[in-house]
Amino acid sequence: MKSKPTVLYDVPGPHARRRNLLYTLLFVVGLAGVVWWVVQSLVDKNQLDWDKWAPFFTDPRVWTTYILPGLQKTVIAAALAMVIALPLGALFGIARLSDHAWVRAAAGTVVEFFRAIPVLILMLFANAAYSEFTDVSPENRPLYAVVTGLVLYNSSVLAEVVRAGILALPAGQTDAAKAIGMRKGQTMTYVLLPQSVTAMLPALVSQLVVIVKDTALGGAMLGFSELLASVRPMSANYGANTIASFTVVAVVFVILNFLLTSFASWLEGRLRRGRKSTGAVVGAEAVEELAVPGEHPPTGGEKRP
Repeated sequence: MKSKPTVLYDVPGPHARRRNLLYTLLFVVGLAGVVWWVVQSLVDKNQLDWDKWAPFFTDPRVWTTYILPGLQKTVIAAALAMVIALPLGALFGIARLSDHAWVRAAAGTVVEFFRAIPVLILMLFANAAYSEFTDVSPENRPLYAVVTGLVLYNSSVLAEVVRAGILALPAGQTDAAKAIGMRKGQTMTYVLLPQSVTAMLPALVSQLVVIVKDTALGGAMLGFSELLASVRPMSANYGANTIASFTVVAVVFVILNFLLTSFASWLEGRLRRGRKSTGAVVGAEAVEELAVPGEHPPTGGEKRP
């Protein structure tokens, strides 16, 4: 009996299914071999010995001296970058949709310029600029440089996210706002942005996760004492437990980003439920307040043209 073809692909026949099963088995065997080789290499180098992992479970100084202070610096840098980059990205995204060509050109130039430069180079330039032209202390300079680089790069990326989210809305939303007399700024503030936030949220959260991870670049190149930078002193003070230190730090990063994405998923669901359950109606008084000065919306007793 021949397999019935679908719209997108042909259902595999008996020979194709056997071939796919063989490929799957070969892949699993190959993966198991790689895992065995990695584990055996770690065993040969004593990286899986309990004395290298024990400090994370028995010595609280590992956490209070290295991991938690590094986590605090990571959270501070990421939070500052998020708080600054989100509104700045929204501003540039909206500016790229302006009716004025010079505003669109200026915003587009800034966005494309900083989006094309690697964030590490932005951090290095910012660190040199703070050292040369400001009185920022050497202790605080790495934090300033990391936040500046993250803001410049991620605000330009977020600007494109905002612009794409607004352009994805149906044109009827703008037409409806114009029909009740809203100006363009009011349409953007009260109609387009609130509706596009829900659609943009997954992309926004993805970029926020990138911000958290990119703080590690400051530790690698600028001496910023963030979470990943705590691996070197931990490994030096606890018997060269490099693998254990990297593993624990990686788990902390996973938990941190998981909390961020979980909060975003909760917020997205709440926004979607709010949009479905809201039956708000614009009253006559509100329409009159939003109307263009000099124009009055028709009342119930007036004839519409």
